[in-house]
Amino acid sequence: MEPDNRSRLKQWLESGEARLQPLTFPQRELWETSPVPVARVIERQEAMRISFLPGKDRPLQMVRSTGTSLLKYRELSAAEIRPEAFEELMKETYRVPFDLMQGPLHRVDMLRRGTNDHVLAFSIHHAIADGWSLGVFVQDLCTAYVMGLKGIRKAVAVGLMGMQNTLPPVPQTYTEWAAAERVYWQPGELSRRAEFWKSQLKGSSRVWNDPRGTGPDAGPLRRLASAVPADLTRGVRELVVKSSATLYSTLLSAFQLTLSKWTKKNDILVGTPVANRNKEATRQTMGYFAGVVPLRGQIDPAQTFSRHLRAVHESAVDSFANAMPFAELASALGESRTTGEHSVFDVRFALQNHPVPDVVLPRISTKLRMRSTGTPRFDLGCEITEIGSELEVVWLFQPAMFAESDIGELNALFLKMVANVCRSPDNRIDALTV
Repeated sequence: MEPDNRSRLKQWLESGEARLQPLTFPQRELWETSPVPVARVIERQEAMRISFLPGKDRPLQMVRSTGTSLLKYRELSAAEIRPEAFEELMKETYRVPFDLMQGPLHRVDMLRRGTNDHVLAFSIHHAIADGWSLGVFVQDLCTAYVMGLKGIRKAVAVGLMGMQNTLPPVPQTYTEWAAAERVYWQPGELSRRAEFWKSQLKGSSRVWNDPRGTGPDAGPLRRLASAVPADLTRGVRELVVKSSATLYSTLLSAFQLTLSKWTKKNDILVGTPVANRNKEATRQTMGYFAGVVPLRGQIDPAQTFSRHLRAVHESAVDSFANAMPFAELASALGESRTTGEHSVFDVRFALQNHPVPDVVLPRISTKLRMRSTGTPRFDLGCEITEIGSELEVVWLFQPAMFAESDIGELNALFLKMVANVCRSPDNRIDALTV
């Protein structure tokens, strides 16, 4: 550590401004596989006051007793508000690196596009906030805004300016959750679950053996979005009911068959994110709780889709029940940690269902958009989100490995596969022409 940083750290610790805590298991996994510096966040949540210290063996997280919110204001020129230029400006804003140690660990930019047109750009690193956390942040922000308006009105009415309102404390802080996590994940529990995964993943492999697109020098993922039409979405839901499966298992099964036909492989391993918020107390807390669960699909072309779906559903239930910290899972499997990529899988599949609140503010018309801009650790991702009566399908891919036309072909293949399995779920897999 540089002398200046060492001196700053000593001052923080001696003054009580910060304290050191071990990394949570999800943070460890992210730290050990990603070179991207860690994040900045805002004030109600303890996670928003976290920064990171490189340790001798492993890094530690520092939790400050107070946090500072920095809001930068910028008025855009006529050229900058054009859609293409504004999109590029937002990308530049989100790619500004964070200060790992110094903090404050957040970045908020207010961009003025017109008299009544403003964009609040909030940047946060994945190591201290997962997808669920974004919904919590939006809810807290909106609540604080409304409380502020009420406080101003009350202060004016009684002649007291400067009256402040505070949000209630969260039921469980991030470090309280982390402490309980460390107590739970004792060697015996980790060993028991590791045996399940050794058996489950024996003989499996990544879909591609040449991860040309990943690593510390990988550029941002490209994004291609489409939708499952409303009538086909209804067909999927009807199949879910008939098969007594879940929407997730049904879509995963169709995705496995699609990727199998696309790659000519019958053993498909994907990673899927899990919220890891099993208790009500954590649902209002920001932080990086999310875990990763590998899901293996072994495709028998002579089997019917219905039987394959049942097998996928049962396997998914068992896998989620035996989920464990991914860093420990990879270690138990003997996988080496490679900077910038997951060591077990290279394809991600997700059904995004973390809560995102409706943004309703007095006298303000609002629109909320969330986007992942971090360093990728997989080659191909498929993320499905329920939007009204349709399912949005977003493909994330490494441009070094795939052309956009390739992903367009894969998307068309997936939609046709979904239509075919809904229409003929009892057909053999090799008869499901696409």
